[in-house]
Amino acid sequence: MQARILLVEDDPEIARVVRDMLIRENYEVTWATTGLEGWEDFQENLYDLVLVDLMLPEMDGFTLCKNIRWKSDIPLIIISARKEDEDKVAGLHLGADDYVAKPFSLVELKARVASQLRRWRRYQGQEARANTSTYMHGLKVNWDQKQVTLNEVKVPLTSKEYELLEVLAKHPGETFSKTELYEHVWKQLEADGVPTVTVHIKALREKLADPVKNPKFIQTDWGKGYRFIGDPL
Repeated sequence: MQARILLVEDDPEIARVVRDMLIRENYEVTWATTGLEGWEDFQENLYDLVLVDLMLPEMDGFTLCKNIRWKSDIPLIIISARKEDEDKVAGLHLGADDYVAKPFSLVELKARVASQLRRWRRYQGQEARANTSTYMHGLKVNWDQKQVTLNEVKVPLTSKEYELLEVLAKHPGETFSKTELYEHVWKQLEADGVPTVTVHIKALREKLADPVKNPKFIQTDWGKGYRFIGDPL
């Protein structure tokens, strides 16, 4: 099965060498030259693996890794000239599966890509069952069909309300600032739409019958943002 790989690298010489190697291995490759371009490509297409440089224009590799991990569990390999241990730890902490320091061997990179793809395909086989989450207090979310029900009654969420719920519920207990939610759901880097997040969170809470003072699903972390506290069944 041919795998689709997203390569995000601003150095054209390195990118061409890596891309040509991957194509020779029968992978389908998309090459993005900035972090923002890579993020846009990732949202518009389906990929099996992402290769990310850390030092990128427009959006750095750390932010890109964080955004990708909000949305997907696909293999993520960092390739970077930054060899400091703290950079490696930071990258792995953000959800990267591997870290390859420049200069690197193409043979080694090829082996690491193949290894991560094998792991991902095993994982996909295990996750082929119905992708549904059920929580206490009657909340159920079918992620494949993007359908939310509360006490067996369908909840008519807008696309933005659903995406906010998806980000929060798929990262339970993790606090997201309004700026982070705005950048992820509205796909813009500017923070001037933060009040929009507040309005949509309020609407989402009302539809989920989730009071602010005694929340069952979405809790306000005052001064920081919001986090999902639903108890899974």
